[in-house]
Amino acid sequence: MKVIFIKDLKKQGKKGEIKEIKDGYAKFLIKEGYVVQETKGSLKHLETENEKKKEETKRLTEEAKQLKGKLEKEKISFIVKTGEHDKVFGSISVKQIKEKLEKYNIDKKQIIIKNPISSLGFHEVEINLYQDIKANLKIEVKK
Repeated sequence: MKVIFIKDLKKQGKKGEIKEIKDGYAKFLIKEGYVVQETKGSLKHLETENEKKKEETKRLTEEAKQLKGKLEKEKISFIVKTGEHDKVFGSISVKQIKEKLEKYNIDKKQIIIKNPISSLGFHEVEINLYQDIKANLKIEVKK
């Protein structure tokens, strides 16, 4: 029986995938809500779902590109206390960066600090906006 997966099922199929499986197993998966039988109606529904997903991806990609442009023009400054020889106490955290970027609605999981920001000067932080779209944010640390 040909079926369309409506949920991901480990080692069997991913959502939207069409596969030929044995009738008994297909009936079990239909009952459990993982698949639906392939029909003209279910294929049409799958096509509309895929179209919606493409449009959503396109919209999110455009938004991410616009946000990338804004973030790369932005420069954030932090004023820190220093000790002897301008040594910084502690380092700038993801939480502090997130607070400065509050108007852009960026989650702290999106901010990637490759090297600790614990010295004066300019640093770059990478922000994952959407899939392969990443922005480089300039950060200045001064006393």
